[in-house]
Amino acid sequence: MRHELNRFKALLKEHALRQPDAIAVQGADQHLTYRALFEAVEVRAAWLGSQPQGAFALALDNGPQLLLWDLAALFAERPCVIIPPFFTCAQMSHCLSQSGVTLVLSETGWDSRLVELGYVPQARPGFWLCKSLAGVAIAPETAKITYTSGSTGSPKGVCLSAEALLGVARELEAASRASAPEHHLAVLPLGVLLENLGVYAALIAGACVHLLSQQQLGISGATQVDFKRLVGAIVQSQAQSLILVPQLLLGLVTAVEQGAMSAEQLRFVAVGGARVSPSLLARAEAVGLAVYEGYGLSECASVVALNRPGSVRRGSVGKPLPHVQVRIAEDGEVLVAGCTLLGYLDTALFHGPWWATGDLGHLDDDGFLYLDGRKKHQFITSFGRNVSPEWVEAELTQSGIIAQAFVHGESLPSNVALIWPMDPSLSDDQIDQVVSQCNARLPDYARAHHWRRLTAPLSLTDQTLTANGRPRREAILERYQSLICIPQE
Repeated sequence: MRHELNRFKALLKEHALRQPDAIAVQGADQHLTYRALFEAVEVRAAWLGSQPQGAFALALDNGPQLLLWDLAALFAERPCVIIPPFFTCAQMSHCLSQSGVTLVLSETGWDSRLVELGYVPQARPGFWLCKSLAGVAIAPETAKITYTSGSTGSPKGVCLSAEALLGVARELEAASRASAPEHHLAVLPLGVLLENLGVYAALIAGACVHLLSQQQLGISGATQVDFKRLVGAIVQSQAQSLILVPQLLLGLVTAVEQGAMSAEQLRFVAVGGARVSPSLLARAEAVGLAVYEGYGLSECASVVALNRPGSVRRGSVGKPLPHVQVRIAEDGEVLVAGCTLLGYLDTALFHGPWWATGDLGHLDDDGFLYLDGRKKHQFITSFGRNVSPEWVEAELTQSGIIAQAFVHGESLPSNVALIWPMDPSLSDDQIDQVVSQCNARLPDYARAHHWRRLTAPLSLTDQTLTANGRPRREAILERYQSLICIPQE
C-alpha cells in the first residue's frame, strides 16, 4: 500500500540526479535546488523518525521550511497536520488536541498558546513537545490530517493516506501537463489541501515552486487581499500556474483588464473552493486567461473533477479525474468512489465505497459534471421552486462591487439578499444597480428581489463565517432575522 509514496520519492530522487541544479523551491530569501531539496528532506525525515511517536503539526506560513518539513513527515510516514494561518487560537488548540499532536514546529506567534496546552520548547529552535497527548487513535495509514471549516466553529479532522494524496497530485500534474507550467506560485496557504497537492504536482513535474508568506502576497486572514501586492508577486515570480478561489480570480481578471499584468504569462489557472460565476469565467476568457474550473472536497483528497486543456465545458466543473468514479443519487446528490478519506478523527473508519458529498449535481451525456448547490443549503420558495443560494451569491459577489452576499428565500414569495459592499460608502442606488445587473442574468425565481445592507461585514468574530470565509447560514439567519423579513406579497 506504499506504491504512490515510493513512486513520489523515486521521482524526486530522479529529479535530484537528472537536474540537480534546477531550482525546486524559491522563497523570499532562500532557494533550494532539486538535489538540495531531496537531501534536506531525507535528513529531516530521519530526525522525525527519532522523535516520540504521535502526530506532527506545522504552524508555519508558506515558505521553503514549511515544504521541507511537510515532505519530511510524508517520507517518515508520520501523520502531519498543517495549521492554516487564518485559524483562530481556539481552532488551533482544537486541532492539536484532537489530533494528539506530540511535536509542533511553529512560528513565535503561537508560543503562549503552546505553553497553555502543555507543550515544552525543545533545543531545536521552533520545536515544541507534549508527551501527554500521545495515544490518540488515528486511522492506520494516515499521512495527513486536514481540517475542514465545516458549519461550526470547531473544524473536523479528515484522515487521508499518502496513496490518496499523491494519487490526486499525480492526476493534477497530468491534467496540466499540456500547458507545461515551469513556475508555480502557491497563493493559498499549504494548510489548504488543494494548494498542498498543487505544490506536490509541481514537484512531480520538475517545476519551480515559489513559496511566499501570506503577508508578502498581500493576503491577511481568510478574506483580506491587497491585489496590487498579489499581482506584483505573480509578475515578479514569473508564475505560469496558480490555484485560486473565485474572489482571487476576480482580482486577477480585473488586474488583467486594467493592464496591470499580461494574461500571456499564465498557462494554467485552476479555480475552485466555491461556485464560480459564469460571467466571471466569461471575463477571464475574454482577456485570454487560461482558467480551468474544478471541484473537490477534503473527504475525497481534494480534486474530484477538473476542466483541463483540450477538455473544457463552461458551466461545468469538468470531467471526473481518472482516479475516481462519480455517480448521481436519485435525489441529485453527487457520490464519489475511488479516492476517499480513511475516516474523521473521533469517528469510525470509512469503509466506502461511495462517499456522499452533500453537493447536488448532474452529469451531461459527455461525462461533464455540473453542480447545482449544496443539498442542505437549497431552499424552496413559496412557489415551489428549488434555489441554490450559492448560485445567486456567486453572481452578486463576483461583480467586483459586492464583497459579501447572503441569499434566503425559504417559503417566501420572493428572495432577499443581505449585502456588504467592497466600499462601505457605496450608495444604495449604486448597490441597487449592481443587484439589477446580476438579476438580469438569473431566472426570475432565483433573483434577489429584495436586498438589505448588512450593519457590519460577516466575520469569524461574530461566528457568521467559517474559518475559510464561507457563510454560516443558520447563524446569519438567527442574527439578521429582522433584516430578512419582507412584506408578504
